[in-house]
Amino acid sequence: MVRRALALGAGLIVLILIVLGVKGCLDARAQRALSDYARNVSQILQETEQASKQFFGKLENPGGLSVSEFNGQVEAWSHTIDTDAARVNALDTPGDMGNAQKALELVYELRSSAMDKIAKKMSTALGEAGAAKAQSVITRQMQTLFSSDTLYEQVARPEINGVLAANGVDGSDVPKSTFVPDGIKWLEESTVTAALGAISGTSGATTGGTHGLGLVTTSVNGTELAEGVETIVSAGEAFVVEVQVQNQGESTENGITVEVTASGGKPTSGTIESLAAGEIDTASIPLTPAPEGTVALEVKVQPVPGEKVTTNNEATYTVTVG
Repeated sequence: MVRRALALGAGLIVLILIVLGVKGCLDARAQRALSDYARNVSQILQETEQASKQFFGKLENPGGLSVSEFNGQVEAWSHTIDTDAARVNALDTPGDMGNAQKALELVYELRSSAMDKIAKKMSTALGEAGAAKAQSVITRQMQTLFSSDTLYEQVARPEINGVLAANGVDGSDVPKSTFVPDGIKWLEESTVTAALGAISGTSGATTGGTHGLGLVTTSVNGTELAEGVETIVSAGEAFVVEVQVQNQGESTENGITVEVTASGGKPTSGTIESLAAGEIDTASIPLTPAPEGTVALEVKVQPVPGEKVTTNNEATYTVTVG
């Protein structure tokens, strides 16, 4: 009986040692998987940061790059971020990293989408026709890129490093990742416009003084409209909205965009190519097909770079087509 008890005790000890050994192996394997995940994420972040530094570096100082060369570079940087986003989506994700991975995927979805839109609009923004509107789109995408930085720093990075710490993985924390340097600076349209102007050779918002536009009058087929009053207009064969705009600033403004929307539909735009300080000009915008019945006609003059007050840039009219 004593020998049996000793044998049973020895067998139990061996079993416990085997269980502990297996658990140790599993824990070590899990830690290696987490460490590999963090290392792969860090590599992607470093490559993204390199592309972002080059992008904003050339915005700050394009050097001798021509417009076409800069466009080509932007497309290349956009492709790099698309590739980084695909790599993030393809990461081998340990179970504990599920929530962190979802946050990281969203970070890169924002970055990839924003850079794609910037690349798409860049050639227009560096040209003449439609430049102001394209520059506004690029500024909005800068805000998206800044949002991705906030999401990474406040959600994805703490989540990843928290999982690493909880599993005893030391020395593998993922680094900070800031895509937009001096973020607040690049959220200003005047900053974006000035940088693009240095590349294209146009002055943009670098011209000194006050910048501002004002919507003077709006008419349809010669009938002047008034806010708060229903106006009956005859459509005839065409429905042409004529918007008078005044340059109320101190500098000549170029590429002024005016948008007209009927009852929340798709905006139709027109352009005033150039408007000197104090002058008034008209943008004629035909709506096709012509609205029918009673519609809410929204008119908006897009602000120019450097414009601070925009409350007088838009109006809404009630129009009944007779």
